[in-house]
Amino acid sequence: MTSNKKNTSRTLVMAIVNCNNDSFFAPSRAATAEIAVEKALLAEKEGADIIDVGGESTRPGAPYIDEKEERERVMPVIRGIRRRTGVPISVDTRKAVIAAAALEAGANIINDISALEDDRDMGRVCAKYHAEVILMHKKGSPKTMQHEPFYHDVVTEVAFYLKDAVKRALDAGIVEENIILDPGIGFGKRLEDNTALIRHLAAIRALGYPVLAGLSRKTFIGELTGRDVPDRLAGTLAANAAAIMAGADIIRVHDVKESVDLVKVLNGVVAETAGNV
Repeated sequence: MTSNKKNTSRTLVMAIVNCNNDSFFAPSRAATAEIAVEKALLAEKEGADIIDVGGESTRPGAPYIDEKEERERVMPVIRGIRRRTGVPISVDTRKAVIAAAALEAGANIINDISALEDDRDMGRVCAKYHAEVILMHKKGSPKTMQHEPFYHDVVTEVAFYLKDAVKRALDAGIVEENIILDPGIGFGKRLEDNTALIRHLAAIRALGYPVLAGLSRKTFIGELTGRDVPDRLAGTLAANAAAIMAGADIIRVHDVKESVDLVKVLNGVVAETAGNV
């Protein structure tokens, strides 16, 4: 995994850089490529291990954008980051042509919320460039996914879907060590589904691949705390601590500095506790 994850037990922090004007957390938006690059460089300075660049909002209700618009939003940012730092870059996209252009420009990871389903060429592109790929579970599309989602057993159903997604990736030529799994918290899930998945991340990790948890400031935190998006930092830190304790290898966040401190303290306490057993 990127940043030598296989050689450390430390949880990695992935910083969100949104190159759009409609992501649900306004401070994460970057109005220009220059601002997005500066956000990425600041995130790296604050301790981010990976920068996740996205040009298309995937919040509940978000529309699909066309290839031209997505390219114009993300490519100058990827090139700008890569000119100034070697930090690993992840690109949040469902389009194979965008993935190919991003990887050519120096990106390392493709974060595909459709788990290679939306674009049949995505797996082939990731394999060609030897890119790491994040395979995420979602129910429906961002535009419709929160319209009365339902599961009989969310943990089993999500694990089954991700197992199938892994097979899809391997069949496309992606090597096992380049696969990361994401249970898709908030993507076609109810409150009870989200909390169950966090509690039982070990069931996803049991598939044999690193697990990413994307919890930052999401609706379920608001449902638990009664707080709006701008006031969900404390809830996010608590949720990420729970996810790390349950086995998350990567946390995807808006608030890098605070999240890096969380990881340092939590990993330090756990290591010290283990040493005293």
